[in-house]
Amino acid sequence: MSRSVKSLIIIFAVLIVDQVLKFWIKTNLMIGDEIVVFKDWFILHFVENNGMAFGFEFAGEYGKMFLSVFRIVAVMAIGWYLFKLARQKEVPFGFIACIALIFAGAIGNIIDSLFYGIIFNHSYGQVATLFPAEGGYSSFLHGRVVDMFYFPLLEGRYPEWIPRIGGNPFIFFRPVFNIADSAITVGIFSILLFYRKYFNKIEENKSDNENAEAEQTAQ
Repeated sequence: MSRSVKSLIIIFAVLIVDQVLKFWIKTNLMIGDEIVVFKDWFILHFVENNGMAFGFEFAGEYGKMFLSVFRIVAVMAIGWYLFKLARQKEVPFGFIACIALIFAGAIGNIIDSLFYGIIFNHSYGQVATLFPAEGGYSSFLHGRVVDMFYFPLLEGRYPEWIPRIGGNPFIFFRPVFNIADSAITVGIFSILLFYRKYFNKIEENKSDNENAEAEQTAQ
């Protein structure tokens, strides 16, 4: 099995699981509904966001459109880079798998942004319907990303001596996220942990090539 095929398997596996879970959440829960999976620290909590991973957002209609277009351009660049790497036998497959995870996660959230506003109605005070007769809740490029994983592992209050936030409650881990976000995060952190030397090697090879070209020019 070629490395390109293995990369495609990773990408499609992430996309299928991500979209199946999002469809289930969207068609079975209303915004704010929760399902406690394990005690009080693993919860399916349905939220939607207009922006980036873990609920961060760009404000306004044009901010959302800019983000969607930026994501599409970024995914095209990542996809080109991924399949270029897959043809280079000297590149470790683990690094390629990390890029495939990032690529799949980005596509997973792009699908929400591009199409969910068209194919679903809203989830506020009602369970959404797929392909509703009255049309979707928004237009192309303006769909909201479905998030559901919530891990409030630790709750407490900030010490009183901390300026401005002292005495306020805190929750760790507060952001709500999805499988696509997880794939992006795992891919990035795996590269930082295990493949930093690979980037150093690229820089060394680039420097050696530049030195060789300079020597040839000098001769």
